Amino acid sequence: MFEVDKETLEKWDKEYFWHPFTQMKVYREEENLIFERGEGVYLWDIYGRKYIDAISSLWCNVHGHNHPRLNNALMKQLCKVAHTTTLGSSNVPAILLAKRLVEISPEGLNKVFYSEDGAEAVEIAIKMAYHYWRNKGEKRNVFITLSEAYHGDTVGAVSVGGIELFHGTYKDLLFKTIKLPSPYLFCKENYGGLTPECASELLKRLEEILKERNDIVAMILEAGIQAAAGMLPFPRGFLKGVRELTKKYNVLMIVDEVATGFGRTGTMFYCEQEGVSPDFMCLGKGITGGYLPLAATLTTDEVFNAFLGEFGEAKHFYHGHTYTGNNLACAVALENIQIFEDEKTLEKLQPKIELLTERLKEFWELKHVGDVRQLGFMAGIELVKDKEKGEPFPYGERTGFKVAYKCREKGVFLRPLGDVMVLMMPLVIKEEEINYVIDTLKWAISELEKEVK
Repeated sequence: MFEVDKETLEKWDKEYFWHPFTQMKVYREEENLIFERGEGVYLWDIYGRKYIDAISSLWCNVHGHNHPRLNNALMKQLCKVAHTTTLGSSNVPAILLAKRLVEISPEGLNKVFYSEDGAEAVEIAIKMAYHYWRNKGEKRNVFITLSEAYHGDTVGAVSVGGIELFHGTYKDLLFKTIKLPSPYLFCKENYGGLTPECASELLKRLEEILKERNDIVAMILEAGIQAAAGMLPFPRGFLKGVRELTKKYNVLMIVDEVATGFGRTGTMFYCEQEGVSPDFMCLGKGITGGYLPLAATLTTDEVFNAFLGEFGEAKHFYHGHTYTGNNLACAVALENIQIFEDEKTLEKLQPKIELLTERLKEFWELKHVGDVRQLGFMAGIELVKDKEKGEPFPYGERTGFKVAYKCREKGVFLRPLGDVMVLMMPLVIKEEEINYVIDTLKWAISELEKEVK
């Protein structure tokens, strides 16, 4: 890579690079971070300024940046071969990783289909589920999902999504779905919180739909929390209740563990916490420890077997990607899982979750905090203009970004979801670093009081 000066980098960034989920007019008017290197939970920009990566580089970094074992796994595989196609052939890391994923996943998920990111993992699950019923001789074509759902940005994934701000523009491109209310918002509005009674009411509504229709392909939902909607957790037992009903009425269940998988909720996968084994489980983000694009769609022998037949029957799954089962990514993912075991990552995470739980209570004291939400090591602090009235800040004021920029002044890197300040720290972060992140965020939110009248 050729060297250029810092000013040129900044100029080229704004001239040529169209950033995701970014209003480029605003981006081009502001001073922005350009990261150059990382070590552990820290990132350094091109000017040598140091930041705690408090969002795990969009929720994917697990064991820290520049981890020697992940580096070595990558380099070791690179010295063999970087990529070979898996269309009709295979490679060693992809085989070993598939077996390893089956071993650590809920019972019954015995088959692995690779892709490159979480949206693709979901897209594959949607197509597989639809195709499954076709191969079984049934023409089902309806999916059940949740309002405020987020499953990625490809057309199929957007179709089963439910965030109007993200998805409304594309409604004419999408297939229709049946949407149940967002559990958190429904429970808060009607029951005052995440109560068992609220979970029962939502499950009752789901059962009424399943009773009336015979065209349901699957129900798809995130695992325990709607992360991109602003960290909206489900009532405990809701996921398990959905599994029981989908089994009862012979409907497939797709669980999206892209954001929650690989330790984010305190267990390897949230499904474990409610004893759920779905028909499909979608993985991404932390699967390589935040190193390389890789995703996986796990499914059952029952689904897999429905695609078996003679070649002329054309029952096989007509879907794939150039980099499906990439050798480098699979090699790093294998080492990522091994590090979980060797370094007892999940065991060491439990006191950090307890610390986070205690420190989050302090945000309720702040004038412009309207809600605090948490599942395991995932948290969201919602900012409001008027706490008593529940009045939000106007969308165009970018209040969440203002708070995030304040945090940068003290070396904490955050990316909000609207006016929800998201904390999704690397699992290896130390307790003193957690405290520093919390203290910094509290200070930044308190600074709002000087600006808001």
